[in-house]
Amino acid sequence: MQQLTEIRWHARAGQGAVTAAKLVAETALAADQYMQAMPEYGPERMGAPIKAFTRISPEPIDIHCNIENPDVVIVLDDSLLDVVDVAEGLVDNGTLIINTCTPPDAVKRSLGLSDSITVACIDASGIALDTIKRDIPNTPMVGALSKVTGAVDIDAIKTLLVSTFGKKFGQEIIDANIASVERAYEEVATA
Repeated sequence: MQQLTEIRWHARAGQGAVTAAKLVAETALAADQYMQAMPEYGPERMGAPIKAFTRISPEPIDIHCNIENPDVVIVLDDSLLDVVDVAEGLVDNGTLIINTCTPPDAVKRSLGLSDSITVACIDASGIALDTIKRDIPNTPMVGALSKVTGAVDIDAIKTLLVSTFGKKFGQEIIDANIASVERAYEEVATA
């Protein structure tokens, strides 16, 4: 049986990490999983470093706190690598997914990560600019998460994007976000 999966998101305010954390949680809920999604804000200004957290599990979740030892860490802005210890507490055999053009093996070396850690890299900003026409890398990062970990199904993500974004956005924005998820799913590289 699949166990509890804990995901910590690192981003700058305005990049959509909180929305992505909720999207992953709601996708898990739609698949009859239990879930939690919560933000942790610091200074409330655009560009400030923020964290968000997602838990998904086939069983009820009894803990209600920030995630100290994540299974997966997702970094929406690689400039945070110089500011925040994004790998802090990452479990052995954990996964680090970063929005960067740097190859995964180079990221692994520069962060001094053990071979047991999977590093996945995706140019989520480039994909977002191509598809959504804005540098909001959250939905491409969700596509990369789906491919690398299998924690959430890509088709379930796309279905939820249609139902959730359909309440706020037009079809063009929905289609662009779906395209960004699909491209990231195909283009993510791991080491």
